[in-house]
Amino acid sequence: MFILYGFVRVADDYVDRIPQDRVGFEQFVTRYRRALRGDTTGDPIVDSFVELARRRSFDPDWTDAFLQSMRMDLEKSVHATLPETLEYVYGSAEVIGLFMARLLELDRAAEEAACMLGRAMQFINFIRDIREDNELGRIYLPISETSLPDLTIESARRDPQEFERFLRAQLQRYREWQDKAEKGYAMIPRRYRIPIKTAGDMYNWTGRVIARNPYIVFQRKVKPAHPRIITAGLINAVFC
Repeated sequence: MFILYGFVRVADDYVDRIPQDRVGFEQFVTRYRRALRGDTTGDPIVDSFVELARRRSFDPDWTDAFLQSMRMDLEKSVHATLPETLEYVYGSAEVIGLFMARLLELDRAAEEAACMLGRAMQFINFIRDIREDNELGRIYLPISETSLPDLTIESARRDPQEFERFLRAQLQRYREWQDKAEKGYAMIPRRYRIPIKTAGDMYNWTGRVIARNPYIVFQRKVKPAHPRIITAGLINAVFC
């Protein structure tokens, strides 16, 4: 898991830093392609990931989809429709669920739920991080589904009812995907199910907080405090 996290974190850092490091990202991709052909690149992040991918039978298409979504962050700032958003989400989050399913040696039947969990968690992040994404000039939520021109606080204040309607509609969409993901919890061994369910519970809490006051996304990043996380984890340790 550390190897997987290191690979996706480094790639993400190239496209999220200010200014973006396009050259660094493309060099990273080139090193990955070389390692995939059997070369030792000298980059421990890349070399260890490719070795892990071979050992755990990762589909190379998953990594390609991930890298393509990272490249989108270099080339595209607005995802206007739901299909555009989901194209990005597949590579940035759903394939992470697929990687995790292989790492945890889950049955192939669990892969659909793993994708849904990645999709739902990424989507609630888009909602939670509206202010942060505005600062980066990005819109990940399907903006064509609202009459708002963008998701800035100024636009939200000009039409508060529409902003609230739009955000709550996206939260409902998250909830539907999360419900599908949770049906897969039973296929996860208990020792792994406890932290995964706890993370899901905390995302659900985040969604409830935002639903009560959508404007909170402009005020602060909604994240559960450590005592809440610990309590949820203990409850799941007992009842999972």
